[in-house]
Amino acid sequence: MDAGLKQMNGELERKGSLTSSYLEEPLNKSGVVSCIFSMKEEVGALVKALKLFEEKGINLTHIESRPSRKNKKEYEFFISVDQASCKSMEEVVDSLRTQISGQIHELSRNKQKDTVPWFPNVIQDVDRFANQILSYGSELDADHPGFTDPVYRARRKEFADIAYNYRHGQIIPQVEYTAEEKATWGMVFKELKTLYPTHACREHNRVFPLLEKYCGYREDNIPQLEDISRYLQSSTGFRLRPVAGLLSSRDFLAGLAFRVFHSTQYIRHNSKPMYTPEPDICHELLGHVPLFADPSFAQFSQEIGIASLGAPDEFIEKLATVYWFTVEFGLCKQGNEVKAYGAGLLSSYGELKYCLTDKPKLQPFDPEKTYLQKYPITEFQPVYFVAESFEDAKEKVRKFAATIPRPFTVHYNPYTQSIEVLDNTQQLKDLADSISGEISILCNALRKME
Repeated sequence: MDAGLKQMNGELERKGSLTSSYLEEPLNKSGVVSCIFSMKEEVGALVKALKLFEEKGINLTHIESRPSRKNKKEYEFFISVDQASCKSMEEVVDSLRTQISGQIHELSRNKQKDTVPWFPNVIQDVDRFANQILSYGSELDADHPGFTDPVYRARRKEFADIAYNYRHGQIIPQVEYTAEEKATWGMVFKELKTLYPTHACREHNRVFPLLEKYCGYREDNIPQLEDISRYLQSSTGFRLRPVAGLLSSRDFLAGLAFRVFHSTQYIRHNSKPMYTPEPDICHELLGHVPLFADPSFAQFSQEIGIASLGAPDEFIEKLATVYWFTVEFGLCKQGNEVKAYGAGLLSSYGELKYCLTDKPKLQPFDPEKTYLQKYPITEFQPVYFVAESFEDAKEKVRKFAATIPRPFTVHYNPYTQSIEVLDNTQQLKDLADSISGEISILCNALRKME
């Protein structure tokens, strides 16, 4: 089974490779701010670093260390800082960056209920968390099919390096896939394509031939992310961004708010071509991409992302579960039939056949009930939720998002690709003027059609 987004529930702690800043915006003076910094293994290096905190009067409440996973000659130190004494934290961060031979990454694990988690305001902010993966990347778990294959592991590092070096606005580097990788893709492509006419939703089947025509979707060719990203931008404004592995739920959903989909470039191990324990390029390009080219589904996905911005952790878990049972494993009614639109289904030959049999239990999609459903990630789903339509699902997600406890409302501005926090009357007036202009265009068009 394609595991889809394994990170989507209960994996909010950041682990693995970190290369960006991340700082929660506090609304009070209580709680803690946490940070990770790495240093070369040198005598007196830690003392030098800690003295910077002492000089600024910053109280350390916790400290621990471990060997760096990226550089064997470095150590990583995790510290927690009393937020009441961290007014000079930015100065310490700057000093660490300039005086310490290593990297520093600010985190936030504050569980204060009156604290709003940091979220990206402009599309460039995605650079701040796109490399903070939870797992996989170039590191594989012992039960991964490619764990004992040194050639495959080295290849995975090549893909991880592309993602780590990528920044918003750059052209996604082309990849020269090997004959073995193309053979694996071809097997998956061929098998799934036989099921799409009878099992996939009409939106997927409408877009798929266009991807074959314009983006190089073929049995003997693995399409390039840059080509697909350009096609999506011209269709719905969505774009692809390379990622090395699994992101946290919060970060992945935040990307969707800007119509950015974090996509892997690597492919599953050839020993098990019909199975992957993680999202790979087969899952992304065959499962997700066709629906991101559909305007209604693209808006539905973005609204889940927008709902996540500034939401408390417990609501992130709920949204992640809603995402799992819709974008990943969703079914929908089309005419008198039920069809698959979830990427985890559309990229898994076995589960795509299984989901439309009488074996699983089907329930109406209702976010308030859906987020309570537990789900396995290593076997077929015992329960699927059926949406009446994308529009119906979108409206239900909107109502659910309105229950998220945050002291403001956010709005996405497509012209500036930024998130606007609506917390004053002038912003509301500007938004109303914009909506009024759009309604005027709509009314004028209706009159002309009559």
